[in-house]
Amino acid sequence: MFLVRSLNYGGTERQLVALATTLQHKGESVVVATFYPAGAWRKNLEAARVPFYSLGKRGRWDFLFVFRLINLVREIRPAILYSYLGTANILTTLLKPLFPNLRIVWSVRASNMDLSRYGWLDRFLYRLECALSAFADLIIANSHTGLDYAIAHGFPKEKMVVISNGIDTDEFVPDPDLRKNVRGNLGVRETDRLIGLVGRLDPMKGHPTFLKAAALLARERMDVRFLCVGDGPQPYQSRLRSMSEELGLGKRIIWLSSAEDMSAIYNAMDVMTSSSSFGEGFSNAIGEAMACGVPCVVTDVGDSKRIVGDFGEVVPPADPSALAQAWSRTLKPNANEERRRTQIRTSIMEQYGLQALANRTAAALKEIS
Repeated sequence: MFLVRSLNYGGTERQLVALATTLQHKGESVVVATFYPAGAWRKNLEAARVPFYSLGKRGRWDFLFVFRLINLVREIRPAILYSYLGTANILTTLLKPLFPNLRIVWSVRASNMDLSRYGWLDRFLYRLECALSAFADLIIANSHTGLDYAIAHGFPKEKMVVISNGIDTDEFVPDPDLRKNVRGNLGVRETDRLIGLVGRLDPMKGHPTFLKAAALLARERMDVRFLCVGDGPQPYQSRLRSMSEELGLGKRIIWLSSAEDMSAIYNAMDVMTSSSSFGEGFSNAIGEAMACGVPCVVTDVGDSKRIVGDFGEVVPPADPSALAQAWSRTLKPNANEERRRTQIRTSIMEQYGLQALANRTAAALKEIS
């Protein structure tokens, strides 16, 4: 049984659904439970015939859903309860005394968190998660930096393993027609160079660095446009949009709260960027864009440098000038452009395919069964 807060659009949710459906296709018995009802990714579970259960949580302070979780576990009797992210991880430890034979697996998906940027509750929950981590039977980190960070904060090293995210290289593929259609819908000319950032509007994603770098490059080149795809709290969203206006970006930047076909979005880009300042583990956006053959410029946060390898630019975090210069280098005409894009895609297919994720996870889960 997988347990997660919701199935709304997001990298964590996408990974859970991809893993659950791939394990189901391999013949494993899988169910998914969420705190909150519905969510955009539910249709993918239904298409793969993965059973789905909502615990009907009605709000942040509704704790009655915990009793529904207890009843669901009692009814289904899973051998393994695999939770994603802090609150779900913490919650699973409450079930351990009630179900002593239940194996608890945690997913850790962040690194080098700057908790000072978040509220007291988030800081408290992370300390609680660290304190309770010894009760998990297995803890899977999706990045090497995430594993190191967790161990440094008290997670038991002997119970931890790294299993990198999996990218669906059948879904994320180069497609010139998608590129043309999406750019047309966005009002981006074929002669424009489009630089994109995909990620929720959260301080860890470094949107201010992206916007400052965009303003620097926009002063040098009239042919660059910028695209931000992601949603977040309205106050933070308003601050970012105000910042983009103050920097003079105006209509040079396009904001999308979400997109159902992310493969089309990546194909529309000439460069994809991860500008994270902290907290990133394994960036799905980098892997997905590279699977579409799109070159990436990333900050050296989490496992981003490891993912791009020799096929992308890596710059320090929170350095707009370095980011703008790396974009400029990446946008230079390349006589071997098709070969470069093929190499970018091949690197993801060889290292981070969905089957590798499913196989490594299944092997790790069988170790504790």
